[in-house]
Amino acid sequence: MSMAASPLHPGLLSYSIPERCVYLRKPRLSSQKLPRLQLIVSFSSSKEAATVLTAESCVNTGLDLFSKRKVKEALEKFEMALTLDPNPIEAQAALYNKACCHAFRGESKEAADCLRTALRDYDLKFSIILNDPDLTTFRASPEFRELQDEARRGSKEIGFGFRRDLKMIGEVRSPFRGVRRFFYVAFTAAAGISTLFTIPRLIRSVQGGDGAPDLLETAGNAGINIAGIVVLVALFLWDNKKEEEQLSQITRDETLSRLPLRLSTNRMIQLVELRDTARPVILAGKRRSVTAALKSAERFRTDLAKRGVLLVPLIFGSYRDIVFSREGDIRPTPATPIASAGEDFEKKTESIIAKSKLKAELRFKAEVVSPEEWERWIKDQQKAEGVKPGEDVYIILRLDGRVRRSGKGMPDWSQIVKELPPVEDFLSKLER
Repeated sequence: MSMAASPLHPGLLSYSIPERCVYLRKPRLSSQKLPRLQLIVSFSSSKEAATVLTAESCVNTGLDLFSKRKVKEALEKFEMALTLDPNPIEAQAALYNKACCHAFRGESKEAADCLRTALRDYDLKFSIILNDPDLTTFRASPEFRELQDEARRGSKEIGFGFRRDLKMIGEVRSPFRGVRRFFYVAFTAAAGISTLFTIPRLIRSVQGGDGAPDLLETAGNAGINIAGIVVLVALFLWDNKKEEEQLSQITRDETLSRLPLRLSTNRMIQLVELRDTARPVILAGKRRSVTAALKSAERFRTDLAKRGVLLVPLIFGSYRDIVFSREGDIRPTPATPIASAGEDFEKKTESIIAKSKLKAELRFKAEVVSPEEWERWIKDQQKAEGVKPGEDVYIILRLDGRVRRSGKGMPDWSQIVKELPPVEDFLSKLER
């Protein structure tokens, strides 16, 4: 249960106030619990620490209680922190951790309200919500979908940070959209100004008389201007619609990239960690259909493995037969960042070693973790593609993690072998 995006950089957020110093670090918790960010307060004297109750100390105590699964007591501490005149960082921490407590208790509405306030008033990054394993059950709820839709659209109720990030990704994928819109607006303005000058001439030509302009010529000019305005406005609206569809797709891609998997070695990862390494093929549907598809894929196992195919079966409704532990056992490891040209040699070496280890662990098939969250994503994708939710579908991902193609039913493996180039092929390098 991390606090926020901003506290991820301790050096930037260190500051001092009279009589005490507030800074951030990652404490060591039990082996079953991921390290989580915590506000640490050191007072000028032990006596003051024993007597002064502050928002920071309440957040710390709440995190300790949550790590011991004393959720009710932790929730009380986070609520108390909000009443002790917290600064923005402390308020963000209290609200976010309070939301995690509500999610743990199955109170999705209360969790959504806390996150909405943190996003709007305290600059919480939406990517934190997508990554935190303590919010896995919340991300499978209708309240999360509503919150995500609000964040994608951008509004005063939730802030514009997430939409701004999505638009930046969209500009990379469609770099000329801004240029097109500029010309749409410029040409529409020019046509509008020309129409304003043409209307008086048209009136004079209709009235007739000496020196009146030609009626047909003036009417033709006015018609061209008006038609141009209509066409340009229609193109502008069409471009806006396409942008919203693209932002929705980027949102789904981002959600998909954070879904957890368990490899054959029992290691849990997020789907984003397979980028540049494998082409996941998601098989979703009824048990009989998925089982048959897995059996037929065995005949092409060698060829599919050369192409980096990793089968990810998902049986609809299977999560209803699973009793989930509230001990938070879903713990995908954080994605390993790809070393950039500016990083030092050691970081590049570590990145290469991590990818080599991951590649060695891939064994043709992986198991979904949190199937309810996976199923919600699949049904959202089906709605976007115009497919009836609940039908058997397959989804093939590219090496860069984006959806390559999808279809109803189960895939034709021989066709996939022909379609996908081997991982080491030049065409595969273009996907990265």
